[in-house]
Formats: sequence, C-alpha cells, structure tokens
Amino acid sequence: MEPMSSPEVADDCGTADEIALPLVAYCVDPAARMPIVPASINRAWMDATDRRFANRCLPLLIGNQAGWFLLSAHKVALTWSGAATLDGVRIEYLAGEAPFPCHSHFGSGIVTWTIPYLFRTPPGFNLQVRGPSNWPKDGIFALEGLVETDWAQATFTMNWIMTRPHQTVVFDVGEPIAMIVPQPRAEIEAFRPTIKDIVSDPKLYDAYSRWNQSRAGFNAELREAGPIALKEGWQKHYARGVGVGESKTDQKSRWAIEHQTRLHLTAFADERTTSAPPAHVEPTSRSNSGVER
Repeated sequence: MEPMSSPEVADDCGTADEIALPLVAYCVDPAARMPIVPASINRAWMDATDRRFANRCLPLLIGNQAGWFLLSAHKVALTWSGAATLDGVRIEYLAGEAPFPCHSHFGSGIVTWTIPYLFRTPPGFNLQVRGPSNWPKDGIFALEGLVETDWAQATFTMNWIMTRPHQTVVFDVGEPIAMIVPQPRAEIEAFRPTIKDIVSDPKLYDAYSRWNQSRAGFNAELREAGPIALKEGWQKHYARGVGVGESKTDQKSRWAIEHQTRLHLTAFADERTTSAPPAHVEPTSRSNSGVER
C-alpha cells in the first residue's frame, strides 16, 4: 500500500535535517522473501469511517508512518483450536513458495514468524519490534519486543497470539507482519514524571483555557449548523501546529523542532550481492509442507 497524501492535512513541513543514522538488515537467508518498506500512512478502517473522518487525526497519521513494515511474501491461514499445545494451531499456506516463515513454536495459540534478517542499529539504539500501528486484526494480537540490536548476534522472531479459538485468521501477500522502530536505549529512563495542577503554570493554563473555550464554542456552532463550523468541519489548530490565536511565526519561535504533518522515512537500499547463505549460517526452515499443525 503506497503512502497517499490526505486532503485534510497539508504537507508543508518538508523533511528533517539529515542525521544519517545507519539501520542495516543483514540477510541471513537469501531464499527467504520478506520485503521491508517504510510504513504506509493509509489504514483501511480509517478510510472506511464516515467521510474518512479518522484521517483528520494527525497523531494517528504520524503513528501510522513511524517505522518500517516487514511484509509477508505468503498468504497464510491460521486457526487455533484453543489448546495450549504446539499442535493447537493449524497453519495453512495458500500462496507463496518455501521457505515458509510461520510456525507454532511456543504453544498457547502463539504464531511465530521467522525473520530472515540480523539487524544492526547505532550504539545505544534498540529496535522496537511490534505489530503494524493502528492495524487491528480480529482474532489475533501482535506481541511487542525491544531488542538490543546494536550488539545482538542472534536474529529475532515476530510473534502474534491468537485470541479466538476456531476462528481462521488470514494474512495476505504484502500484508505487514511486523513493524520496526529504532529508539534510544536509555532515553525513556531519563524522564522524571510528575503530576501538577495546570494552574501552577499560568502561561500554559491561559493557552489551555483559550483552546477549551474555542472548542466548546466550535462544537456548539456545529450542533446549531453554523455556517463557519460546517465549512471548517473540525478545528485544525493541532494539524497546523499553532495554538488558538497563534500564527506560524509564534509557533516557530516557540519550538526548536519543526511541527510535522508527515514522516519521510528512507527506504532500505538493497546492497546484497550473494545468492546463497554462508556455509556457517543455518538457513530458515525450508519445509515443503503447505500445512503445519
């Protein structure tokens, strides 16, 4: 699915300054097919909302794009019996060739995808391995992990846990089975969280009060079918990166970091030159069976 500009939010902020941090995916099994692409902005359920209303939410759109997708090269159907045993999950390959990446490795309705890459991030960076953001899938749930990919010598797997016995869940060719997001290792531990009364920050309280009054007035006009509110559809202060009564100049003087309405992730450049795995590397499973129980 290709990223598509939403008509509701202008893309006028450009790209971030070049930092050129490396993110390398070393392929350990050239026979295994699993494309890696920048995460798309679109979500089918968002487009299906009334007048595509969900696409007006900039935090959702940014969250959709914040990482890279690992795409399935197979169409696979998964059915869980409800048993905790390894044979409790039936895995059927409906399209795609060996090697087959899905396995029942842990039991308890957990389905494991073999990832044919050993990732390397800069020193001090982890790789968050998660399901595709804002991508609900009935009957199964993605399990998240955080991997120290600046030193780890082993590959990781992607795991999903099935939640509905006897319901078949299908992953199609080209559907994301994982999303990877680099993040600084110790950054979250540096935060010192506190809870305060908002009136303790008079400037922030004043800004919030202006926004709150503006939102209440806008909603009231919508209920009364006021022409301005109907024309606007929704308030766009956050999408435009400005507070109530502020201009772009105010916004730029207030923030050192530019407001973002799109992410511009770089695609992985394929620099592979080999067609077979090194002799000391054991390739992923090449079972010819189309069904695993």
